[in-house]
Amino acid sequence: MTGHPAPARTALVTGATGGIGRALAVGLAEAGLAVAVHGRDAGRLDAVRAEVEAAGGRCVAVTADVTDLEAVRAAVGAAEQALGPLDLLVNNAGLIEATEVPVWEADPAEWRRVLEADLLGPFHLVRAAVPGMVARGAGRVVDLNSGSGTRDMGVYSAYNAAKTGLFRIGGGLHEAGHDRGLRSFEVAPGVVRTAMTQAMAMHDDRTDWTDPQDVVDLVVAIARGELDAWSGKFLRAGTDALALLREVGERGLSSAARTLRVRPWGDDDPLG
Repeated sequence: MTGHPAPARTALVTGATGGIGRALAVGLAEAGLAVAVHGRDAGRLDAVRAEVEAAGGRCVAVTADVTDLEAVRAAVGAAEQALGPLDLLVNNAGLIEATEVPVWEADPAEWRRVLEADLLGPFHLVRAAVPGMVARGAGRVVDLNSGSGTRDMGVYSAYNAAKTGLFRIGGGLHEAGHDRGLRSFEVAPGVVRTAMTQAMAMHDDRTDWTDPQDVVDLVVAIARGELDAWSGKFLRAGTDALALLREVGERGLSSAARTLRVRPWGDDDPLG
């Protein structure tokens, strides 16, 4: 069965208590979607729920630790009971190491916490929400990824490893689910001014921040089905113009475009 998903109507946004997650929850509501907002702090989550409802959207707040699969399953169930079947999952929740150190100096306990939040967490959301999408023959998953997951860096090894792994989960969703109506996208938000980015030493002197509205616009376009040709691929808010993405998508993309690959050294490389 080849599925062609309709525009999304109901979304779940993880890590919605602040920053990019809050902006996405409100922006999706303004675009006409019902939105389930997820977080661990019930008080802050209620404030976001009120913002979403003020923006005109139906909303439910669900709390769960993304590293706890049963809690995630319960949250997805509560969201669907309140709003109906989910057809858009936005994996936004995550964290980063507190210090910029090379991998051999990384704290093992912190390394594990970051990996569990940023990689195991999204897997749990996929495991809980995607089977229903596949059964219904339609759904979209957006991972808030990072350019850090596509290149080598000397610091933040846990965060970067998690984002690279997340790209592999998204690519696997595309490969296994595309003919079942599932679409998956790796969206790098650029560098939005948030509590997390402002705590990173590498951004101490930064003056050029990505506008969170650029992230919202990109995810709303995905929700509407305008960028389905980019399923399984990497997109970057603030750099990728929506008009150009639509145009290139209509022209057609190679299977290797905007994906992670080992690059050959040249035409005579036996890896091709």
